[in-house]
Amino acid sequence: MTASRFTNFQDYGVGIGLRIPHYQHILEKKPVVDWFEIISENYMGEAGRPLAVLDQILEQYRVVQHGVSMYFGNTARPNRDHLKKLKALTKRTKTPWVSDHLCWGSVDGRFTHDLLPMPYTWEAVKTTARNVREVQDFLELPVAVENVSSYAEFHLSEMTEWEFLNEVVEAADCGILLDVNNIYVSSRNHGFDPRDYVNAVPPGRVAQTHLAGHTEFKKYILDTHDHPVIDPVWALYELAMQRCGRVATLLEWDDKIPSFEEVHTEALKANRFLPASAAAA
Repeated sequence: MTASRFTNFQDYGVGIGLRIPHYQHILEKKPVVDWFEIISENYMGEAGRPLAVLDQILEQYRVVQHGVSMYFGNTARPNRDHLKKLKALTKRTKTPWVSDHLCWGSVDGRFTHDLLPMPYTWEAVKTTARNVREVQDFLELPVAVENVSSYAEFHLSEMTEWEFLNEVVEAADCGILLDVNNIYVSSRNHGFDPRDYVNAVPPGRVAQTHLAGHTEFKKYILDTHDHPVIDPVWALYELAMQRCGRVATLLEWDDKIPSFEEVHTEALKANRFLPASAAAA
């Protein structure tokens, strides 16, 4: 695979999300971790404990920023005040890329605080790509868009979800945060083969992957991030790594959070599927 500005992070290995219940353990024990992912919005204030902890983390660890409120699929353009705060944080963390979700979430200033699925239309491709380009240009960093888990579909869609993702990233010239658990969740909810999705994604644009657990109900499964990764999702991750090479990998665990050691041990299972780095080859 030819390296690009989205795929040149092969030395990042396996990281975990930086979460409040683990602050004390990390600061006191200083465990060996490849990198931490932070939710950008949790650290965009001007002062306070989150930033104080983050500064201590940055003294020893690499940090990558992941957002939850950019809403690239909104018809409105990105909020400049938000972008200014986000850019200030990127200067602080020196994050090599920034990610957020391929979704929409607000209308006329009203925010749902949810990651709502897109209608897969050519008009939506155009609007979403415009917004991603604007964010990427403003931040002066590579941006990776993450596929979301979904529980509803639009009848007016003109293509599959993976075709929509591919069209957006080509039009925006951005990267992909490939969440294999979200692919699995959506495939079960909507009845498609998740391997078709993974096989359709352009490897040269995949900057990062996400792994997580989910909860299964009678009629659907929900992306809850409160369980270990199940075997079918590991199998999908293995397929993604075979296609994309050694991609920076992150385990998400955001509810019913167990000990640091348990989360980190679950994350390190990914090493079984990661190809050797180019430097080691």
